[in-house]
Amino acid sequence: MQKLGLVVATFFLLVSSPSFSEELDLELVLLADATGSIDDAEIRFQRAGYAEAITDPSVLDAIQSNIYGKIAVTYVEWGDLLSQDVVVDWTIIDGKASAQEFADNLMEAPRRAYGRNAIGAALLKGKELIDTNDIQGLRRVIDLSADSANNWNGPTISEARNQVVSAGIVINGLAVLCRHCSGRPVSYDLEERFYTDIIGGPAAFVVTADSAETFASAVRKKLILEIASRPEDGERIIRQLALLD
Repeated sequence: MQKLGLVVATFFLLVSSPSFSEELDLELVLLADATGSIDDAEIRFQRAGYAEAITDPSVLDAIQSNIYGKIAVTYVEWGDLLSQDVVVDWTIIDGKASAQEFADNLMEAPRRAYGRNAIGAALLKGKELIDTNDIQGLRRVIDLSADSANNWNGPTISEARNQVVSAGIVINGLAVLCRHCSGRPVSYDLEERFYTDIIGGPAAFVVTADSAETFASAVRKKLILEIASRPEDGERIIRQLALLD
């Protein structure tokens, strides 16, 4: 009877314990601009740049350079306060096949996010996705791309950034100056606004995509710097890549 009681107690302990969290090198939320200034052709162009970059051998090299050799990535398009769409849910990328699966899913999904800029809400959506997954990354990063630094509704960028960074999550930025081509904001310096208002956390950085021709290259560079666990590894891979270009 005592043995039966022990078995029952063990069973309830197991079913009531938190679910197992898979350990890996990085949890990465890609927050892509899908606001009113981005038409459907630009959405496809933007996704294609990420699909090309995530399957690039140099990015896969960066993944393999880490302790576990695998990362978790989710792609979210953001618009207004009530419009943040998870285009591709959390995907473990540990090699060519899983990277290609992520890229294929990214290109197949329909567009569902619209509205005026709500960067604060987008950042908090990224934090929510990290907080509620069943993954345990050694590092956690939110990567926000945008062609402006405006915030027309929802939480302010400042309060959202503070919440994200206080949780130990780094915010990096991709300043998009040209796709087909929306161009540079006329009233302020977009990169400077990214640095002062949006990014945060240890070693946070901004990469600029300043032409349609170099968009995928900028995304690739950004991913390498985010994925490599040590800055010197990322810079090494980028230098090797420059020799091939």
